[in-house]
Amino acid sequence: MRPVRVLLGSLLGLSILSCHSPKQDADLIVHHGKVYTVDSAFSVAQALAVKDGKVMAVGTDEEIDGGYNAPEVVDAGGKAVYPGFIDAHAHFVRYGQSLFTAALYGSASWEEVVQRVKQFADAHQDQPWILGRGWDQNKFPGKEFPDNTLLNKLFPSTPVMLGRVDGHALIANAKALELAGVKPGQAIDGGKVETKNGKLTGILIDNAQRLVGSKVPEPTAAAFERMIDEGQKKCFAQGLTTVTDCGLDRSDIEKVDSLQKAGKLKMRVYVMLSDRADNLSYYIPRGPYKTDLLYVKGVKAYADGALGSRGARLIQPYSDRPGERGFLLSDPPHFDSLAKMLVGTDFQLCTHAIGDSANRVILQIYNKYLKEKNDKRWRIEHAQVIDKADFDLFGKTSVIPSVQPTHATSDMYWAGERLGPERLKGAYAFKQLLQQNGWLPLGTDFPVEDISPFKTFLAAVFRVDAKGYPQGGFQAENALSREEAIRGMTIWAARADCLEKEIGSLEKGKKADFIILDKDLMAVPVTEVLATKVVNTYAGGKKVN
Repeated sequence: MRPVRVLLGSLLGLSILSCHSPKQDADLIVHHGKVYTVDSAFSVAQALAVKDGKVMAVGTDEEIDGGYNAPEVVDAGGKAVYPGFIDAHAHFVRYGQSLFTAALYGSASWEEVVQRVKQFADAHQDQPWILGRGWDQNKFPGKEFPDNTLLNKLFPSTPVMLGRVDGHALIANAKALELAGVKPGQAIDGGKVETKNGKLTGILIDNAQRLVGSKVPEPTAAAFERMIDEGQKKCFAQGLTTVTDCGLDRSDIEKVDSLQKAGKLKMRVYVMLSDRADNLSYYIPRGPYKTDLLYVKGVKAYADGALGSRGARLIQPYSDRPGERGFLLSDPPHFDSLAKMLVGTDFQLCTHAIGDSANRVILQIYNKYLKEKNDKRWRIEHAQVIDKADFDLFGKTSVIPSVQPTHATSDMYWAGERLGPERLKGAYAFKQLLQQNGWLPLGTDFPVEDISPFKTFLAAVFRVDAKGYPQGGFQAENALSREEAIRGMTIWAARADCLEKEIGSLEKGKKADFIILDKDLMAVPVTEVLATKVVNTYAGGKKVN
């Protein structure tokens, strides 16, 4: 019996010692919350400890409060704590710039657009160009493109350039067209200069936009900093701690890097290089560029335009415009050569593809070079309209469909007119796309859509817009579960950016990017999703909102 008593005594001694073991020092403790770790088991905890910007431990209130000391302790008051949201597809720099131009989103008529532009111009008379974005002719009576007659009358000597909501078409006044040297009937590969009765209407689609866009002056360094700062404030307020910027040139990347290193930009940014020879010749030989806040690893190509401007390339003609099928923005050999160049590098090829024809072209090229399942994580951005025969081309070679749920609920009012009922079944098919690889990153495409991750969640899970339309959801068979949507906005978005070992979940050793919400998205009724507010946002363990 004596050996047993000795063993029991030893165990008791160890227990006593462990009870009085010193607490570990942390920088921050968050307790009394409902902490969704978004780990592989989607575990839920109560508290977490943070040190040096990283998660030190996650557990119960007793475990964290009993094992750690910290100068800053946050009582979550039973509120939901999630990893910081990650937008898998956005245009962060362009969004910041758009905040200082005329906001045309939601305009119900062309006359309303012009009125907003006039108000903006009156308040910004020192600007050499009048810029704006957000109009959508699908919201206007008749749903037809406007012309620039009113703009020419109001602004005869000041250039005006107004981007469509999707960024794939714009309207320019006569002064802007004159400065750019645009001529009636001018032909552009992968684009269109609209002409009626021998006169320019001002509408430029896809590649034709560069004719005028290239003439707009670049913002000064001070203006760029103001734009980016305002953009990050709005992102943090929405619970976004990482954004994927889909298409930047070296000059803007270096500006972002400089602001981050100066401590003026705390937002994490994953960058896709714009598909330009000067960008590729600089970065590809050097390999991906990485800091604590910046990761330049993607290359962004554009296969086609957008569905709303009928620039998306379709296999069969548009149902509402039988003579048109859209167009590819470059010839297939260009995409083939890009894939051939990148397949032997560590860069991800990320291609915008909206129409079923564009998706087929890119999927076939990807499959040609990837050959089998892999971990290259090449992406198709939007993957919006897929022919039923092509879905399996994603899974065969592990191609990632990167989707934006709010596109479905924005387009649903007119997408059926463009595509017809049969083709529509393969559009915005998030559940079918999820099944290809077992995971699906989600984004917003802001500023094309609203920046709100809560609208992403609403559209992904309930397939309705901000008005709750339609009852029962748009093509509800392709709805995601709540857990799938949360994963798509956190860990799956991180994985699509090759950052899942650093961010996307609240696990020991990962960066302490997290948010506290006043409502729990895993339980909130559909009618309250958009009423959910971000109480606080933390990036690297520091409160940024």
